[in-house]
Amino acid sequence: MTGAEPEVAGHAAEQTGASFDAGGMIMHHILDAREIEIPFTGVVVHLPKIEIAGYDLSITRAVVMMWIACLILVFLLGLAARRAKEEVPRGLRSALEILILFVRDEIGRKSIGPKADGVVGYLLTTFFFILACNLLGLVPGMSTATGNISVTAGLAVVAFVMIHTGGIREYGVFGHFRNLVPHGVPLWLVPIMLLVELLSMVIKPFALCIRLFANMMAGHVVILALISLVFILKIVWVAPLSVLFALFINLLEILVAFIQAYIFTMLTAQFIGMAVHPAH
Repeated sequence: MTGAEPEVAGHAAEQTGASFDAGGMIMHHILDAREIEIPFTGVVVHLPKIEIAGYDLSITRAVVMMWIACLILVFLLGLAARRAKEEVPRGLRSALEILILFVRDEIGRKSIGPKADGVVGYLLTTFFFILACNLLGLVPGMSTATGNISVTAGLAVVAFVMIHTGGIREYGVFGHFRNLVPHGVPLWLVPIMLLVELLSMVIKPFALCIRLFANMMAGHVVILALISLVFILKIVWVAPLSVLFALFINLLEILVAFIQAYIFTMLTAQFIGMAVHPAH
C-alpha cells in the first residue's frame, strides 16, 4: 500500500459525527510536514524546528524519508559489495548488477558515448536514490519523498550542474556556451537562438522536476481518493470496489516507481550527451 491508507480509516474514525473531509485528508498525506505518524499506534513524532540566520532549515518528513532511503541503499549495496569477489554473482548482488549494467550500458553509454563512464557514478546514484524514495512511499507509515517538489527540485538542480559540467569539461566555458548556437546560423538569428537556448537550459531541469513530482504525487492522490469513497458514499458495495481499484493502482505504482527512476536518469543522460556532443 502507499503508506497512507492505514491512516485513512483513523482519520475517518476521528471525524465520526462530522462530514468526512476527503480533500483535507488527501492534502494532509501528500504535503510535507514536521511530524511523522506511526501507523496503527496513533503516536505522532514531532520533528525539531531549526532556524539559522533567519532561514528555516527544519527537519521535515521528506528529509527523514530521504535519510531512510539512503540508509537502506547503503545497507543493501554494502551487502552486495561483500560478495564482490565471487566469480558467479547470485542473490542480491546479481539483481543489483543487472540494474547497474543497465544504467551504465543502456542509459549512460548509449546517451553520452565513450566518455559516459566519467558520470556513470552520478547516474547510478540518481537512479537508485529515486527508486528507493519511490518504493519507500509504498510502505505503510512511510511517505514518498519524490512526491515533494522541493526534493525533485533539488535533484533537478544537481542534474543542471552535471549537464553543464559535462559540456564545460569537454569544450571549456567559452566553447560550451558557444555551442549553444548551432554553427552556420545567420548572424541576425544568433540573438534569438541564444535566447531560446538559454531558456532551454532552465526548462530542461524544470521539466525533470515537474515530471517526477507530478507522476509520484498523482498515484497517491488517486489511491487516497478511491479509499475516501468508502467514507463519503457510505454504501456497502462501494468498499470492495474501492479497495480492489486502490490495490490495482498500488501495484501499478510499483511499476511507476521503476519507470520514473529510469526516465529521470535517462533524460539527464540525454541532456549530458547533448552538452558533450552538441549539434553542429
